[in-house]
Amino acid sequence: MYTERIQKLRQQMREDQLDAFLVTDPINIKYLSGFSGDTAGVQLVTADNNWIITDSRFVQYLEEELPDQDNIITRSYLGTVCDLVKKLSIKRLGFEDTITYTDYEFLREQAECELVPENEVIEWNRTVKSPAELDIIRQSCQLAGKGFQFVLDNIKPGMTEQEMSNELDYFMKKHGAQGASFETIFASGENTVKPHATASKKKIQVGEPVTLDFGYFYDDYTSDVTRTFGIGAQSDKFKEIYQVVLDAQIKTIEAVKEGVTAAELDHVGRQYITDQGYGEYFTHGMGHGIGLDIHENPYISRSVNDAPLGKFAPKTFVANQILTIEPGIYIPGVGGVRIEDDVLVTKDGYEVLTDFSKKYQEVPAN
Repeated sequence: MYTERIQKLRQQMREDQLDAFLVTDPINIKYLSGFSGDTAGVQLVTADNNWIITDSRFVQYLEEELPDQDNIITRSYLGTVCDLVKKLSIKRLGFEDTITYTDYEFLREQAECELVPENEVIEWNRTVKSPAELDIIRQSCQLAGKGFQFVLDNIKPGMTEQEMSNELDYFMKKHGAQGASFETIFASGENTVKPHATASKKKIQVGEPVTLDFGYFYDDYTSDVTRTFGIGAQSDKFKEIYQVVLDAQIKTIEAVKEGVTAAELDHVGRQYITDQGYGEYFTHGMGHGIGLDIHENPYISRSVNDAPLGKFAPKTFVANQILTIEPGIYIPGVGGVRIEDDVLVTKDGYEVLTDFSKKYQEVPAN
C-alpha cells in the first residue's frame, strides 16, 4: 500500500523534475508511511530512498510498527534534510507550501539546492480511496449510524447540550472509535441557526429543534454526518424547511457521478433551495471530502470554479472519492436544519455510506 503511494509521488516528482520531495504535513506523512508522530518528524523521498526523520521518542514504535521503513533519528529534522541534500547532490527539492515561514527561511538559508514549492500534491492523491480505505470508512459510517440512534434513544429535555455530547463521545469510543475528528456540534433551539455552534451548557427544551453534526475516527479514517430532529412537536414552518433541505440533499446526491464538476453539483441543491425561496438562508458550501482528515479535497462550493483548484486536481469528480453532501437552511426565530451524508463517487453514480434514517423525526418529550 505505502509502496504504491510512494511510487505515485515519485512519478509526479519526475514530471516536475524534482530530485527529492520533503513532506512536512503530519497527515501526509501518515498516508505515505504509516508513521503517526504528529509534528515530530518529516519525510524525505528521493528516487531511491524514503526516510522518516524523527527523534528518539519513536525508535521503539518504528521498530515494532514499521520495521521496513528507512529511519533517521535526530533532533534536527530540517538540518538533517539539508545534510542529505548536500550528501546526495540534490539540485531541486520539492516541498509542501504549507510549511511555516520559519522553516522555509531555514531551508532557504541552509539547503544548497533550488527549493520548489508544491501545492496539494499528496492531498489530491489521498482523495481517491483504495478498497482497503473504503472498507474502513464504511465501518466508520456504520458506527456513526449507531451513534445517532443512541442519541435518539437517550436524549431528554433538561439535559444540556454538553451532557448529551459527552454521552455520545463515551458511546462512540466504547464501540471502537479512536476519538472525535472535530468538536461535535450539538445545538438546540436558537443555537441551531448557527451552522458551527458547539455544544454549550444550554439545556435542551421541549419544542426545540436539535442539530447534531459529528465525526469520529475509526482505524484512522473519519465519517462526517449531520442529522436534525425535534424534541416534541415543531412548527409547520420548521417542518417545511426540513423538507426543502431533505429534497435538496436528495437531488444533489442523485447528481453525484464520475465526471460531474464541483460547480455543477453545488448548483443542483443550491438552486432548488433558492427556487423554494430560501436561498439567502443557505450560507455555506455543499460539502467536502473526508478520509484521514475531516476536511479534505475535493470541496463542493459555489465559490469553486468548474475545475477544482490545484494543478494536481482532476477537472471533475472521479470514482472512489468520498464527498459529504450537506445543504442547510438557518432562519432566526424558526430554527436551523442541516442534513449531511457521506457519499462515494462510483463509475456509474454513487453509494450513500451513511445510509441510516434521515426522515423527519420528533423525539417524544416525556
